Amino acid sequence: MVRLPIAFAAFACLCIWHVEGIVVPSSAPSNAAAVDPSLVSVSIEFFAFPGYTQLRGTSNCLANLASVRGAQPAVRIGGTTQDRATYDPNLQTPVNYTVASPADAPTALTYGPSFFTLASQLEGEVTLGLNRQLNNQANTLAAGSRAKQSMGNLYAIELGNEPDLYSSSSPIAAGNGWSQSADISSESKWFTAMAPTLGNIFQGAVYLSWNTRTLVSSIGSGALNAIKTISRHSYPQSACGGASTNLPSLMSHSGIVSYVSQYAAEASTAHGAGKRFFLGETNSATCGGGGISPTFGAGLWIIDYVLQSALVGVERLYFHHGTIGNCAYCWWGQDAVYSPYYGAVFVSEFLGADGAKLAMLDNGTSATAVYAVYSSSNAPLRLLVLNSNYFDGTGTRTSTSVTFTGLSTTNGTKQTKRLTAPSALSRVDQGASVTIGGDGSFGSDCSREGTERMEPVVVNGNALTVSVQASEAVIVYLQ
Repeated sequence: MVRLPIAFAAFACLCIWHVEGIVVPSSAPSNAAAVDPSLVSVSIEFFAFPGYTQLRGTSNCLANLASVRGAQPAVRIGGTTQDRATYDPNLQTPVNYTVASPADAPTALTYGPSFFTLASQLEGEVTLGLNRQLNNQANTLAAGSRAKQSMGNLYAIELGNEPDLYSSSSPIAAGNGWSQSADISSESKWFTAMAPTLGNIFQGAVYLSWNTRTLVSSIGSGALNAIKTISRHSYPQSACGGASTNLPSLMSHSGIVSYVSQYAAEASTAHGAGKRFFLGETNSATCGGGGISPTFGAGLWIIDYVLQSALVGVERLYFHHGTIGNCAYCWWGQDAVYSPYYGAVFVSEFLGADGAKLAMLDNGTSATAVYAVYSSSNAPLRLLVLNSNYFDGTGTRTSTSVTFTGLSTTNGTKQTKRLTAPSALSRVDQGASVTIGGDGSFGSDCSREGTERMEPVVVNGNALTVSVQASEAVIVYLQ
């Protein structure tokens, strides 16, 4: 990461701020982060997965991300209900459960072989979450064996979801106390018992609050050999039990930099052990996300959060999708595409199919985020400026102008593309206009609509200046 000092000077109207002279390195800095082609990926709640395969938006939304990155998003199937699910090899339907309301998640369910048939039809790599909490290893092994047989796209298997939320009353505890050391012992036993059949394919940890470094350092060499990836779950805010959420805090650039830094040591430890490190389930706020999650501000948060995570060593982020029709943080649903999805597409466009390395060009302490993405040959491809100042649609909408220097082009023009909305609170599902490139949007089936337009910007003396309103983002195309 290149973090250069930023000086701020207010223009006369006090509504435009200028960021002086951000130098664009002519080649990727030595500490630039490698970017996984499936950095932006998707998690789908276990019981709801078959329903998502029936939505028109699912294939289109995933395909849109793939088209701009040149690689399919990976999909993790799992969540709370994976630990409520029992495999039934004779079940004729993908899942079977009963709920009082379609908005509810089942307290128990069964699933059959056709569940894996549906999963095998996904274009990207699939991580499959199976049950450990109910302590039925034989049933889980049977499910894993069928998955391995049926799914050519099977990437990893995780055993249990967020075991830090298990308790002494969970069947896996077998009447004893439950702690991280107990969980590590359990994961070790299950991995080593099942690896001879399933292979070294397991996603370890899957923790919401416990530190994954403890597992990596103490699980033992046999079990560690069976682990392919390390997963940590991450939700910056909580909407559980009536907890309040805060959109300005969520989308704050300096806040995101600070929040994501906690994962740097965990990623480093995983990489040191030869394991990949993922945020295997993440989104804006727990318990569905509350009022902040369907907003345009949450879409801007996704952009900054994805890029900051990559910079600290996170290789993939799996954004969770829950109960269809009762999911504030979902990107799409029944005949609907929501505001956060625009952020997912925009950051994917910035990274592109050719983006290989990422650098941050600001110092992480202000509201203005500045990034550069480089090719595999270390040439600068694109810049991104995100103004995380919160605009709620009232009063004067401030603007920040950023000047980039050190460009290889002496004079001429470059093109920019803008992601904008009337305010950070804008919600597509409530009729607000969120657009990419002035008129680009997504239909109810996630098909691209409208015409995206570029905005030219003048290059003079190897420098250019772009203006970005509060709660808005712009990509600058250097090539």
